[in-house]
This record gives sequence, structure tokens and C-alpha cells, in this order.
Amino acid sequence: MASITFYGGAKQVTGSMYLLELEDNYKVLIDCGKDLESPGEEIFDFDPSSLDLVVLTHAHYDHCGNIPLLFKSGYKGQILCSAPTIALTELVLKDSASIFDIKAQKKKSFGKSVFRHKTERQSEYGYSRGEVEQSLDRFISISLNSKFIISENLSVTLIPAGHLLGAASAVFEIKEGGNIKRIAFSGDLGRKSSPLLNDPLPLPQVDYLVCESTYGGRVHEGKDMPESLLEKIIYECCVEKRGRLIVPAFSIGRTQTFLYLLNKLSKEGKLPTLKVFADSPMAKRSTKVYDDFLDQLNEEAKEFYKANKSLFDFDNLIQIETEKESKSLANFMEPCIIIASSGMITGGRIKSHVRSNLRNAYSTILFIGYCAEGTIGHKLINGAKSVRMNKKEIPVHAKIARTDIFSGHADADDLISFVKHQQKGQLKKVFLVHGDQGNMEAFDRRLSSEGYKVEVPEKGQVFKL
Repeated sequence: MASITFYGGAKQVTGSMYLLELEDNYKVLIDCGKDLESPGEEIFDFDPSSLDLVVLTHAHYDHCGNIPLLFKSGYKGQILCSAPTIALTELVLKDSASIFDIKAQKKKSFGKSVFRHKTERQSEYGYSRGEVEQSLDRFISISLNSKFIISENLSVTLIPAGHLLGAASAVFEIKEGGNIKRIAFSGDLGRKSSPLLNDPLPLPQVDYLVCESTYGGRVHEGKDMPESLLEKIIYECCVEKRGRLIVPAFSIGRTQTFLYLLNKLSKEGKLPTLKVFADSPMAKRSTKVYDDFLDQLNEEAKEFYKANKSLFDFDNLIQIETEKESKSLANFMEPCIIIASSGMITGGRIKSHVRSNLRNAYSTILFIGYCAEGTIGHKLINGAKSVRMNKKEIPVHAKIARTDIFSGHADADDLISFVKHQQKGQLKKVFLVHGDQGNMEAFDRRLSSEGYKVEVPEKGQVFKL
């Protein structure tokens, strides 16, 4: 009998990793993400060499970040995903390898042993660029909305999920004992009416659904007016207060949405004359991928590109390349906008921008995405009076603002609509993953009140199908 084991994304948001095992012992891993909430726990709780296949839903780090470690630990198979996901995953993993290398070099410079033991190498330093290249050789792109035959007993169909360029839900069809079972993994679902991407498509009827619940207890604010809100925030911060707007944003997905909306404001004459610094080389490379896959964006974005010849480039936008250029922004005294990664302030250039602006009452730090518990972003959003950065406690005088209007995730209403495409009499169970306790519990209550059978798995829990 087929089974699902929940190795990640269970009762937390990050670290998505789910094992689908058939009765003939064929094993498929769905996603292989980095756990950003418990980063020290990265050793796989299964034997990677026993896997037959990996299916990747999309290119965010918490879904793909451990793939090179999987190969280092003995996996020899292939990875199936969409073509844009391959292009974006390459950027994510190479950037991650570069960060690991910098950390290793810093440790060497202090005369310390780089790797004390295998656990430290895997959890703290990860993998090299060469190991990323070897992993990428095993990626195979498959078409969206088209059944891909894996074996005589197994097929998968990738359905556009709208969360990120190339993101998809994975629907597996299993032949077992003369019967057919269908199991779907939602991946991360996008919101409806996204500025750049098409709406997520409903899934065909399935027997079991593994569904994300990031915003299972929340409804996004002002869904229809992201440009108006952005215009208001910029005016208050950069015109009235003549301060800086610091925006932590994920390099892939959120930065593109933010720059696209700034571009629209600029073309409409609604963006004040001020410098906009995009301080993320990876974000710049990611925007090139969006241009390469323009046909997969929504009609509004295509029309905007046709009229303006660019989705993301506008007057006074300055792309920051080097560390030296990045650090020099601390001495730029005029009102400006600085966009840098990471969105949770777990690393990257945003840390120095936040650190140098926390004491500045004229600065606003605007969070436009989800921040996992334990991250600096989460502490700031929840009203911390000070945060520890670079071994120093820094008081918070800057204004801390948050909006989910730019979120790439479906909210509670969107998630309910997604599940309700499934007939209650045929859907045997909904497994909730990729959410914190409050959002999972809220989504569980709402689904249960609609008559759906819901499970909230523990990490490592196995369910027979």
C-alpha cells in the first residue's frame, strides 16, 4: 500500500520535504527544502540512495535548498520540474554555494578548522558550486498541464500554481491492485490577480491532498490596490519624512513584483524623483529569467512589456553589483528606496542595511513577505525593542511596517476555494503543511466546518493511503 511520510514542512513553514512510497517500494521525494526554522537539523531522516525520483514544485530555497546535499548523501536519480524552475533553481543554489564558501573562508581566516564533523558540514556550510553543477546535470524539465509517465504504475502532472514563475502543484496517479489513486501536493499556491503571474489553476479530483497553509488564518488586505498602497508608503516615508525606505525582499519572486509595481508607478508619473537601489545581483539575474519566460506571465504583464520594452527597468533605478557599492549606500544621505535580500533578514546584504538604519527614526523598514519564527524579520514585525546583530544589541528606532499585499501566497479565502474544487465525498483526506500553528489550526477549523477530513502531520509521521 502506498504511503506518505512528512519529513519537512510539518507544523512549520519551511523545509518542505515529503516522501511518496509505492507498494512496490518505488520512492519519490517531493521537494527538498532548507529548514530555516531549525537550521541545525539538516541530516536526512531517510537514506537518499534509496530514492528513485525527486519532483520539485518550485525554486524557493525552502523547497530546493537541500538538493545538492541529497546528491552528496548518495542520491543518483533525476529531478523533474518545469523549465523556469530549473533556471531559477540554478540561481538559488549557486548563490547559496557562494554564501557557504564565504563562511568557510571566514572561518579559515580565523585559524579554525573549517569542518569539525559531517553534521557541521551539511548543516552549516552545505555544498560547493561544483556540487551544485553536478546536481543541475540531473534536472529534467517537463511540460505543465501534461501527464508525464514515470513508470507503468506512476505518472505525474504539473499544474500551474501561480506562486512563482514556473511554480506548480504535483498530481500523482498511482496504479495499485487494479485501482487508481490520485495524490496531489499543492506546493506553494499563489494569490489570485497577482501583478505578474496567472492565477493558480484548480486541480483535477484527487483522493488525497497535501496542501500548504501559510496564510490559512488570514485574508490579505486591500487585494485590488497594491500600487496605491505602495504610492502612499513611499510618499509618507520618502517625501513627508524625507527618510529611507528599506525593503527586505526575496530575490526571486517578491523583488520582481516590487520592481514591476515601481515601474508602473514611474510610467504613470506617480513615483517621486528619488533613487531606487536594487541591491541583489541574484535578483537582477532572476529578472532576466522572467524576460526569458515572458509567455508564462499574465496578460497585463505581457501588455506592459510590449508597451514599455521592460518589466522592471525605470528612471532612477540603480542596480548594485559589488559589496563595496552596497556598503557605500550607508553614506547616501538623500531620501531613497533600498531593496535587498533576504526577506526574513536571515543573511545577505539586507542585514547591513537594516543594521545601519535601525537607529534612524526617519527610516522605515517595510516587510512585504512572510518571516519565519526565530528570524530577525519575525522579531521586528512582532515589536522587538532591540535585536542582536553582529554580536551587538541594536535598539529599534526606525518605523517597522508590514503589508501582505505583495504576498505571493494564497490567503485563507483563496486556499478554501482551492480545496473546494474537490468533492468532499471523493477527497479522503487533506494534509495541512507549510504553515505555523495558528494558521494551520485556523485552516483546519474552517475546512472541517465545510465537511473535509483534515490531518496536521507531525514531522516523520507516516500515513498509509
